[in-house]
Amino acid sequence: MKKTKNEDLKRLSIKKFKSIKKLQVCIVLDNLRSLNNVGSCFRTADAFLIEKIYLTGFTGQPPHREINKTALGATETVEWKHKKNIQEVIKKLKKENWKIILIEQTNKSVKLNNFDPQINEKYCFVFGNEVFGVSDNILQYADLSLEIPQFGTKHSINVAVSIGIVIWDYFLKTNTK
Repeated sequence: MKKTKNEDLKRLSIKKFKSIKKLQVCIVLDNLRSLNNVGSCFRTADAFLIEKIYLTGFTGQPPHREINKTALGATETVEWKHKKNIQEVIKKLKKENWKIILIEQTNKSVKLNNFDPQINEKYCFVFGNEVFGVSDNILQYADLSLEIPQFGTKHSINVAVSIGIVIWDYFLKTNTK
């Protein structure tokens, strides 16, 4: 066994990345305080061809040194937009027929392993603040709340890790290649 060299990975150029068809998935980051989490989200979105990221509230936005440190250039490939008001973003996406999926522990959450995404649907995954979760004012717009099953003593997983888990789960279940 030997490691694959970067030049042998056949990565897309930025121009090619921007021109190819993306998954009908967008991510909304709701008041994330950690710029490293924001950068990690960009990197995951690039890896899985996510259509767009919405940065809402006080979530940091590129260009920023801390975001760039973890994004490793993905802020140049993934389409993104910053909007102060998350409610406006969610209402707009609902009108465009996106399914609004909160990643949040609620009295009606579905375990991620029981989530059955449909290939012909557009999904917007909303990830909330590292301490307070998603904003209360958007609960009413949710089509579904997903919860990542956990078995230890903690009641939450780092948001960047959660993004990776949810997007990978979606990718596997929709057999996207």
